[in-house]
Amino acid sequence: MDELILLRHGETEWSRDRRHTGRTDLPLTPKGEDQARALAPALKGTTLSLVLVSPAKRAQCTAELAGLTGFEIEPDLWEWDYGGYEGITTADIRKQRPGWYLWRDGVIPGDAEHPGETIDQVAERADRVIARITQAEGTAAIVAHGHFLRVLTARWLRFPPQEGRHFSLDTGTMSVLGYEHEDPALIRWNAPVVDER
Repeated sequence: MDELILLRHGETEWSRDRRHTGRTDLPLTPKGEDQARALAPALKGTTLSLVLVSPAKRAQCTAELAGLTGFEIEPDLWEWDYGGYEGITTADIRKQRPGWYLWRDGVIPGDAEHPGETIDQVAERADRVIARITQAEGTAAIVAHGHFLRVLTARWLRFPPQEGRHFSLDTGTMSVLGYEHEDPALIRWNAPVVDER
C-alpha cells in the first residue's frame, strides 16, 4: 500500500456540543454535510483500491457526500464505545470525576447498547484494520471517527494507543498516513476544513 487516507465524518449535533458519541447513530448537521462535500475536491482524481467506512450513518453519509463510491462497511471502524459516558461531555464527567481524562482513565461500563471499551480493545480493532489495509495495492481510504482514527494513527506509527491523545482531529477533515522510505509516517493531518468566515 502506498498511502492511507483518513476522513473523519462531518459534524453532528453531539460532536458540535462536545458530547462523547460512540455507538449512538446520529445524522450529520447541515454544517457536517457541507464539511463532507468540501472533502470531495481533495479526493478528486485519486484512484482508491479499497474504501472502508464505519457502519455509522454519519460516516456513510460523509463518504457519499465526499464522492466515494463502492465502499465497504467495516464494523471494526466504529467509534470508541464510551459505555456510561455516551452522550456526556468531558466537563460533566469531571463534575463526578475531577481531572478525568479519557486517554488515561478510560470509560465506565454502560448498558447493553453501550457496554464500553478499554483503549486496548479499541487498539485491537485498529490493528485489525491496519492489517487488512496494508494488503491493499495503491491508495486506500477510511471514513470513521475522531478517537478511533487517533488510536489507529498511533498504532500505524507503532506507538502505544494512548499516544493518540497527541493527534487532535476535527470533524470533516482529511489526513494521510504513508511511509518515509520503509517507516510508517504521518504525511498530512487534520485538513481541509470548511471556511467559517
